[in-house]
Amino acid sequence: MRLIVIISTAVLSLTIVAPAYAQQEQHDQQEEQKAKPAQDQKKAQPEKPARQGDKNAKQENKNTQQQYKNKNQEEKSAQQQEKNNQQQPRNAQEENRNTQQHSQQAEPSRQAQRGKGSRIPDDRYRANFGREHSFRVSRDDYDRNRRFQYGGYWFNFVDVWPSNWLYTQDVYVVEIDGMYYLCNPMYPGVNVAIDVTL
Repeated sequence: MRLIVIISTAVLSLTIVAPAYAQQEQHDQQEEQKAKPAQDQKKAQPEKPARQGDKNAKQENKNTQQQYKNKNQEEKSAQQQEKNNQQQPRNAQEENRNTQQHSQQAEPSRQAQRGKGSRIPDDRYRANFGREHSFRVSRDDYDRNRRFQYGGYWFNFVDVWPSNWLYTQDVYVVEIDGMYYLCNPMYPGVNVAIDVTL
C-alpha cells in the first residue's frame, strides 16, 4: 500500500509540476526570441519560408525605395516650382528696368523730336483730346506711314506700337510735360510718344 501512495504522490506531483515547468520553459523561449535580432529568427525558420520572407522583404524594400524616389521627385518638383516663382518677379523687375532704360534713352530723342512737332491750342485740346475723347488707330496707318490723323491734326509715332495693344482697342491722346502721348485705357501706364503736325 505504501507503494501505491508513493506512486500516486509521484504521479500527482508530476501532473502539477510538469505544466508549470512547461509554462516556464515557454516563457523563457519567448524571452529569448524577443532578445535575439531578426536575423537569428530567419536562420531558425525553415529554408522555404525564409526564402518567402526574403522575397517579401525585398518587395518591401523596393516599395520603400520607390516611395523614397517619388518623394524626392516631388521635392525636386516643388523646389523647381519655387525657383520658377522666384524667377518670375526677377524677370518682371528686369523688364521694368529695361523699360525704364528705354524710356530714359528715348527721352533725349523725344526732346529732340519735340522741337519738330507743333503745339495744339488749349481750347482745341480740351474739345478733342484727353481721356474722354477716344478713337482707334488703324494698322494700315501705323504700318504705312507710322502716322495717323485725328481731331484735325496729324500725329507721327516717335515710339513703336506696343506688341500687346490691339488696333481694335480705343486709344486717346494726352499731354504730359509738353509732350503728347498715345494711351490705351486697357494698359494704364504705357504711353507711346507722338508728335503733332499741322
